[in-house]
Order: sequence, then C-alpha cells, then structure tokens
Amino acid sequence: MMWLKRGDDGRPAGGFSKPYCYHIDQFESLRPVFMRVIEYSQAMGLDMIQGDHEDAPGQLELNFMFDDALRTCDRLATYRQICGQVAREYNLIACFMTKPFMGVSASGCHHNLSLWRGDEEKLVVTGGLDEKKLPGMEASFTYLKGGENTFMPLKGEKKPGSIGLKSIGGIIEHLPALTAIGCSTVNSYRRLWDQGFWAPVYADWGYQNRTCGLRVSAPGRFEYRAVDSMVNPYLMAAAILKAFDDGIQNNMDPGEPESRNIYAAIKAGKEVKKLPLSLGEALDALSEDEVIKEAMPGDMYRVFMHYKRDEWEKFLATVTEWDVNTYLDALP
Repeated sequence: MMWLKRGDDGRPAGGFSKPYCYHIDQFESLRPVFMRVIEYSQAMGLDMIQGDHEDAPGQLELNFMFDDALRTCDRLATYRQICGQVAREYNLIACFMTKPFMGVSASGCHHNLSLWRGDEEKLVVTGGLDEKKLPGMEASFTYLKGGENTFMPLKGEKKPGSIGLKSIGGIIEHLPALTAIGCSTVNSYRRLWDQGFWAPVYADWGYQNRTCGLRVSAPGRFEYRAVDSMVNPYLMAAAILKAFDDGIQNNMDPGEPESRNIYAAIKAGKEVKKLPLSLGEALDALSEDEVIKEAMPGDMYRVFMHYKRDEWEKFLATVTEWDVNTYLDALP
C-alpha cells in the first residue's frame, strides 16, 4: 500500500516518498511510520518479518509470517486497521486504493499459496523462527506446525506434485471469475491496463514468470497474482479453495509451464485466455461460473453482485475530467 501526504484540504497531496524501488533513503524517510505499524502489529499478534520500499510514491511492503487461510485473512484485516490508525497519528493517508497514480506500479496483494494436510496447531509465546519472544499480549501468536505440503515436487522433479498441478489447473480454469473477487473495484483495472508494471493479464503459469497470472515462486508454493490491495481476503480465500477443489476433483491439467515472456509466446502463436479488463467484464465472468459462485453461499453472492454492479453502473454514469478535457470543445 501507499503512504500519501495529506494536503490542507484533507485531500491527497502526493506520495510521502519518491518512487524508487528498494531505495534505503526513501525507506528510511518512512521509518517512524513503519516502526509504529510494526509496534502495533506485534502487540496484536502479527509476527512481522520483513519490509521494503516499492516503486511507487510512498509505497511500502511490510510482511508478516504465513499461516492458514483464515488466520491470514484476520491478520490482513487487522493490519489494514493498524495502518489507518498510524496514518491518523502522522496526518497521512494510508492508501490501499489499487492504482492512485498511472505510470508507476499499482499495489497488488499477491497470494502465495500451498495446500497442506496433517498440521498441528500451536499456541505460543515465542515468536516466529528465532525463538525470540514477541512483544504484546501473551500467547497472541498461533500458527500451524508440521504436516505435509502437497504442492512439493516429487524427488528429482521440478514440477509441483500432482495435487499442486491440479490446483493450478483449477485456478487457470476459473481465473476470469476469480478476477472479479481479486480485482473488485473499478480502479483495479487501471492496474491491469497500465502494462509494463508487473500486473498479469493472461491466464497461464510458469516458474518465476511474472508475466503470467500464476508463477511457481518457490518449491512447494505458487503465487496467485491477479489480486490487488483492495481485495476482501475472506472472499478471495474461499474462492481460491473452491478452484483448488474443482481442479483436484476433475484432474485439471494446467499444461506445460511457460518460460517465455507471455507476450512473446502469444506473438509466436500461443493461444492464452486473457483476464477481464474491466469490472463489468469480470462480473459477467463470475455470473457464468457456478463453481466460484458456490464460494459465496446463501445471499452472499447476490449481495456481492448487487453492490459491485451498482459500483460499475455508477462509474458508467459519471462524467469524468477526462471526458470534459477530451470532448468539451469538439466540433464533430
């Protein structure tokens, strides 16, 4: 997400720091802010492990330890509230809007995923991997330990295991509908349109291939990339698990991993499904996907579609500054 300066009128006045990726000076300029975020996060039971400055104005990435889906959703929701509080203390804007600036990177929320069985729940007062006690509430950090990662490659092979490959197949099959949940705002599609800044627009997979919608980021896990900082993590987790289940139950083959830049592969003749490039198109894809709809049972799907269709229609009914600048003096 991005830390923006707040003008006298309360509106955004640019990023707090300059858009220099991994730049220590820009990172240090936000030290009071991110140290306060880390302090509050640790007190709330988030095991904070890493941070860096990304390549948009005021854009920081702060990381906490991975865990099961529900705990991770809870921690992300908590983290966002913490950032909002710290922003109030420093008179900044904690901006989770996906793409406030064109021509620089947007804020994604890439999901690194694996599927485990046989875990054991641990409730601990020691933090993370170094046995160093976490500050904050006693026994506030819980995690799953042990078990089998079903995505791990077989001995001597590079590809994920059978369950992992079928899960990737399920994601590829349902990527258009999943995009409506992972990229759930009108602004989300500014990220997908502004190509050249690592946002994926094609439903394919590969090893360390950032031009695809999925990449195997390390043995035993893969990264789902068609998701941004405005995502509802609970809906996204449920939808991903549904796609996994469909892929496993129906033995979905994702095909061979793509090692080429996806744009070069398409130019060479490869046929690849493109992701929706507007909220309206994504909602249409979701409405036709019965598997992903099942991830929102009862009235949840109806309510989600009601509000998101309303958001899209309000956008279509809005005359923007671009409209005025482009057409006001036109003499057709």
